[in-house]
Amino acid sequence: MNEIAMDEPSRSFSLARVPGVAWILGVLLIGFTAFSRDFLTGPNLHNIGLQSVILLILALPQTMIIMTEGVDIAMGAVLTLASVMLAWVLVHNGSLPLALAAALATGLMFGLANGMLVALLKMPPFVVTLGTMGVAQGLALIVTDGQSIVVNSDALQAVYGGSLAGMPLPLLIAVAVYAFSHVLLYHTRFGTYVFALGGNAEALKLAGIRANAYLIGVYVLGGLMAGLAALILTARMSSGHPTSAIGMEFDAIAAVVVGGTSFEHGKGWLFGTLLGVVAVGVLRNGLNLLAIPSSAQVACIGLLVIVALFIDGLKGKQ
Repeated sequence: MNEIAMDEPSRSFSLARVPGVAWILGVLLIGFTAFSRDFLTGPNLHNIGLQSVILLILALPQTMIIMTEGVDIAMGAVLTLASVMLAWVLVHNGSLPLALAAALATGLMFGLANGMLVALLKMPPFVVTLGTMGVAQGLALIVTDGQSIVVNSDALQAVYGGSLAGMPLPLLIAVAVYAFSHVLLYHTRFGTYVFALGGNAEALKLAGIRANAYLIGVYVLGGLMAGLAALILTARMSSGHPTSAIGMEFDAIAAVVVGGTSFEHGKGWLFGTLLGVVAVGVLRNGLNLLAIPSSAQVACIGLLVIVALFIDGLKGKQ
């Protein structure tokens, strides 16, 4: 199994292994700097970082899920429901730890359901998560009656507006999540088996390893991360809204794919996902500065995916 873990790109770096999104990111930075004087400023770069935190927290577990030849398109809806539950508990109880526990429990429940349906019943991941996405969306609408749950909590506001040693708390949370994900994927048995699940799952079963347990674990991790992201989302909006994160799974999957993670053979790279998240964040921010409508922004992200994969395809033929 150790041979699988050695697939980590950072252990044998070369320009040929740099994903296409890295080159595209450079072009985006140059282009937006040229067309908007407000782009390359401290406050705007700070804004890009804060806006990318939630996407990174979703994209990191999505990377591992895709590495197992799966996908979780319910993440945005689960994040929305977890945010709603967090806001509801805060309004009715006032305890931020209890509210966070409710959000994490919500994510855990959906992650466990997704994992068990995929691993034990052998249902297609796309179909499973499409179904749970609908369930999560419906529950969010039921709990809120289609309205925002406004939260007035100093403790919650401190999560998004606070800082430690001069660094905003959301960015510190993102750094901690990335570090945790890196260690988990590249330096633990769990990570080794994630590579194997996408590369050769049958070998795991023949070796007597409980492959299904690890597959369920990957989806559970995705659900828990959605629950954690709900803390930052709710703090940023000061409310829980039944449609607040719908569609965010598209950005997360796009960031993972353009970052070089493949839907086949267990190939993935967390740093590539980080680059993908930054690219999506830069693209959305730059388009906002240029007053491009949100509908056109989605099309631009789709184009980003196509161009990045095209560049990677050209490199693969060299």
